[in-house]
Amino acid sequence: MEVFGYIASALIGISLGLIGGGGSILTVPVMVYLFGVSPLLATSYSLFIVGTTSLIGSISNLRKGQISLKTVLFFGASSIITVFIIRKFLIPVIPKYIATIAGFTVTESFLTMLLFGVLMLLASISMLRDKNWTGPEMEYTDFSKFFKLLSYGISIGLVTGLLGAGGGFLLIPALVLLIKLPMKKAIGTSLLIIALNSLIGFAGDLGHFTIEWKFLMTITLIAAAGIFVGGLIGKKIPGENLKKGFGWFVLLMGIYIIAREVLK
Repeated sequence: MEVFGYIASALIGISLGLIGGGGSILTVPVMVYLFGVSPLLATSYSLFIVGTTSLIGSISNLRKGQISLKTVLFFGASSIITVFIIRKFLIPVIPKYIATIAGFTVTESFLTMLLFGVLMLLASISMLRDKNWTGPEMEYTDFSKFFKLLSYGISIGLVTGLLGAGGGFLLIPALVLLIKLPMKKAIGTSLLIIALNSLIGFAGDLGHFTIEWKFLMTITLIAAAGIFVGGLIGKKIPGENLKKGFGWFVLLMGIYIIAREVLK
């Protein structure tokens, strides 16, 4: 299974290079089902892998002027603070056994993977929907939208903090609809926010988990290489087609995870 795990690790980076997101939605299932990592530790590994690969991907976008640094500052601040608080203070106190319902014991592992399956379903719907978003970029003097940004940032911080997912499927619509960023700029900005969220979230984990650094760095390097491959492929294949194909894959994976956790 580990061979498939390494192949899937490359796909994490490829998806980030192709469509600016989606990689994080694969990382936890790869860690849990292919490498046998516990779900809670998998969310921590996911933060590091996704954060590092997204940071690498955002460097080229920064050079191309495809990142709104003002948006990263205003939008990212609330999500980054939320992620750090959750990883530093909430995750360590989650009990292994949460509750017993009708004779069924709800464990933290079961709940983590169940929520992750639901997240994958929501992400797939976002990827499969047709979008035609246009409009002028938002001025930051628009305080009603500014407070919406803060609430969106907190929501994305919750997703990233609890499940180790970057939240790109929430980020990109918010950046386009609320701030009116062009799609390419929204993707580049999303990558940098995901990178900051994930790496700061991982920093909050330090001291709470025993990290296998050799294994983690190996997976991260494979995923990072995948980003460059994804970027090359993306120049030849329409991004919208790739996004929809990946959306169907994520939908099937979400259904599989929910079924597996409920029926096992």
